[in-house]
Amino acid sequence: MTELIGNSARDGDVAWVRLEVAGGRLLAAAGEGPGVPALCAAVRGLTPLAAAAVPGEPLAGDALHDALGPAMAAPASEGRLAVAMSGGVDSAVALLRAQDDGHEPVGVTLRLWTDPAGPSSERVCCSPESVLAARETCHRLGLPHVTLDLREGFRKAIVRPFVSGYARGETPNPCTRCNGGFRFAALLAFARRIGAQKLVTGHYARLAEHRGRLLLARGADPDKDQSYMLARLDPRVLPRLWFPLGAQGKADTRAEARAAGLEAAGRAESQEACFLAGADYRDFLARQGLSAREGPVLDEEGRELGRHEGFWRFTPGQRRGLGVATGQPLYALRADPRTNAVVVGPREALARREIRVGKGRLFVPVGRVEAKLRYRSPAMAASVEHENRGFRIALDQPAYGVAKGQAAVLYEGDAVVGAGLITAAH
Repeated sequence: MTELIGNSARDGDVAWVRLEVAGGRLLAAAGEGPGVPALCAAVRGLTPLAAAAVPGEPLAGDALHDALGPAMAAPASEGRLAVAMSGGVDSAVALLRAQDDGHEPVGVTLRLWTDPAGPSSERVCCSPESVLAARETCHRLGLPHVTLDLREGFRKAIVRPFVSGYARGETPNPCTRCNGGFRFAALLAFARRIGAQKLVTGHYARLAEHRGRLLLARGADPDKDQSYMLARLDPRVLPRLWFPLGAQGKADTRAEARAAGLEAAGRAESQEACFLAGADYRDFLARQGLSAREGPVLDEEGRELGRHEGFWRFTPGQRRGLGVATGQPLYALRADPRTNAVVVGPREALARREIRVGKGRLFVPVGRVEAKLRYRSPAMAASVEHENRGFRIALDQPAYGVAKGQAAVLYEGDAVVGAGLITAAH
């Protein structure tokens, strides 16, 4: 027999549950708090997966799912799918699509750490409110929902490297790191635990056979394509993924949600870096301990043009906030953590043609590619050569604002053929 304990707190109220599991069923369920007795009575005798589909009051549901999440497991089922749920419209429609196609979907939401001082800390994709929205969507469709509390692991694996990257003078992209490792590793591990055949997400990306291998590919809608954020996924896991929204645009998704009567149809877009909770990243970094130490703003010859309050507040290509007035526009060229200096210059000084990428891979042999060096930047024609632990990109035309720590993603046609982190640019 296994004992599971869960608890929760909302608006000054608290709740707890105690479950006894034997033979794959909840033999006993008890606890205290608003709605807890009724929910416990409803789940006794059920399998943990069936219990996860039983609706209840929010606080009671939080406590029950806090107990169920870490121990959730089920035998393999041919039609079962794990569906990553953010509480937003994209994941809601992905869930709906999986159900309409005759599968047995199980919704799963990751509870991740967010900055409690952020202005939107309760509205990001991994907040308690988003967890509740995802659960309600699943229960409205008669489907189980599981919450996995990964706050501490996320903080260690994603948030801390984000802070330390800026402390080294880099411009890290936490979303590519999260999706390329932490988030999908957790979701795929959960899918295996519950015997699901695939993991489904609401990302706007596709899978495509390319050069004899299954690879990630751009979403059909260029305005919503999320292949850049997913590019560091190991191609070996792709056969276990399904992106049902990859062939459509956001307007189609919202229309589908409205037609199904899903409340998520009108939900706002989630934050790109969820843990910032809507905060400016500079304010966040200051709260995380990066010091506001005054230093020089220098031109390329080393002449001091002004002062700043921390080198980590500046990234290559930045124009605003330099605090320098000259006869021509100036841009941040680089930040030096050793001297706490920020070097500025004209736009042409930002031009980079050769990019070195470490911790990167070419997924197939390739020579000519389109290279995307930031999420919001266009892909650029380039040649690529494999190197030890990465590759080197030679751009046909110069790129401006290339930053160490950002992801470099390579495309051949729509297929993602390589990805890694920028370590140097010349």
